[in-house]
Amino acid sequence: MKHLFWTLLFLIFYCYLGYPLLICLLSKFFSKPTRKSVIFPSVSIIIAAHNEEDVIKAKLDNLSQLDYPQDKIEILIGSDASTDKTNQIIQNYPDGCLRVFIHSQRRGKMMTVNDLVGESKHEIIFFNDARQLIEDVALKNLVKNFTDPSVGCVSGELLFVKTEGGTAQGVNFYWEYEKFIRNHEAQIHSMLGATGAIYAIRRSLYVPAPANVILDDMFTPFKIIAQGYRAIFDPTAHAFDSAASSASEEYRRKARTLYGNYQIFSLFPGLFNPMESPIAIQLFSHKFLRLIVPFLLALLFLINLSLISESIYKLFFAFQLIFYAAAAIGALARRKKLSIFKPIMKACYVPYVFCLLNFAALAGFYRFMGAKQDITWKKARTQS
Repeated sequence: MKHLFWTLLFLIFYCYLGYPLLICLLSKFFSKPTRKSVIFPSVSIIIAAHNEEDVIKAKLDNLSQLDYPQDKIEILIGSDASTDKTNQIIQNYPDGCLRVFIHSQRRGKMMTVNDLVGESKHEIIFFNDARQLIEDVALKNLVKNFTDPSVGCVSGELLFVKTEGGTAQGVNFYWEYEKFIRNHEAQIHSMLGATGAIYAIRRSLYVPAPANVILDDMFTPFKIIAQGYRAIFDPTAHAFDSAASSASEEYRRKARTLYGNYQIFSLFPGLFNPMESPIAIQLFSHKFLRLIVPFLLALLFLINLSLISESIYKLFFAFQLIFYAAAAIGALARRKKLSIFKPIMKACYVPYVFCLLNFAALAGFYRFMGAKQDITWKKARTQS
């Protein structure tokens, strides 16, 4: 029992602390610099949309202001059975670069994206989401990386605007932590998935995804890595969004994402083989361990309880109780009637979001085992 306790504790700490430190250290000695230069290849911008009337005009205005030669750009928007004013807005938008595809039957994001890429004409595909706005130099900075022939995919950086609330603060902290890991992974070889709101690929490397795939921003980079190319991270290309301010929104988004992780693992088992895959260690340490941490935590708690007669294990058990109590306070402090907790809420941001995300991982596992995830996507909107 004691050996199992310490093994579980090691795996949990390695997942969240040891691996980020290891990947940071390795990137100092085994970094693969990316060759960059200012180039202007032709670019097809891809957007799949469903009921985006509140954001789609701002998005098109944003794209029209990119610091990039307009004769090198085409914008393809696929409306996946929108029932609001999205179709009217995109059909009437005065931009000669815009090509619109209206679908009357709801089919899901992947089929929409596959169709749009099939209709595209240019050498670089730039994937965007309807909601997030991008910096005017973002596209120019992304395509610089395609000077390097080993690069097949480049992801930009998603920046969250300041949002009040424990969930938003915790998500901001978590995202900064994720970007730190992603950046150092890319320096060694490749990141494990792109940022869906802002990434670009060589069109020649695109492989259409099955219609039921949830995470195109993992499937597509993994397919590119499997073809022998790198998927890298460029922090000079920015998109902007607001972090989820409600726990329910963040839980729903994360449960869907983690379901998608299980799905990706089933589609790419070969990437776990260190004899064949350049990202095998990263995939196990960063993605796989992260998914099974909820099970490790539950088992650790139970084993710790069985060993509580010894003083060292009493200390660890007390720490677990304090940590979970802090998470509970973080959840309770969101309720206006319990505002008495707000002065200590900031200390509870991390435990609260940590538990929220791990509970979402359990939900993702349940959905994967029962095939209960809808392939059509729902709009993510921040809530107060």
